[in-house]
Amino acid sequence: MKKISVLLIAIFITARLSAQTIQKLSIQQLTHWIDTSTTPLVVNFWASWCAPCVREIPWFEKNMAKFSDKKVKLLLVSLDFADEYPDGILAFSRKQHYQSTIVWLNESNPDSFCPKIDKSWDGTIPVSLFVNNAKKYRQFFKQQLPEPRLEQELQKLVQ
Repeated sequence: MKKISVLLIAIFITARLSAQTIQKLSIQQLTHWIDTSTTPLVVNFWASWCAPCVREIPWFEKNMAKFSDKKVKLLLVSLDFADEYPDGILAFSRKQHYQSTIVWLNESNPDSFCPKIDKSWDGTIPVSLFVNNAKKYRQFFKQQLPEPRLEQELQKLVQ
């Protein structure tokens, strides 16, 4: 019985440590994800070297819990450099205790991929896209969202 308990604990710890993986996406795959989402979706573009990005992600994760009954999803899109994928991004996200889905955008030309997210995006980060396809709602923010503003925008997303 003791061996089974130890084995179950080991399996649980291993599963927990490997639960977060970082998927590599092209801009076409990402836009398809956004365009076909059946639940309200917040897409946050960030990088581990961007201090405002790192500062706002905990606000996003905390506030997502408030909207769990509305099935709002948060997708963190890393714009880190290719040499950070996947190990550096994964290590950073674990250190920061990020719980959300993280993907890495496998694109190197912002002039090409930014307009596919929003025509006004000039490549600066952090930026966020709020999408509710069922309500035809799409709002793009070219700045860090302070927590009170984030809460307001989440309300608009699910109304």
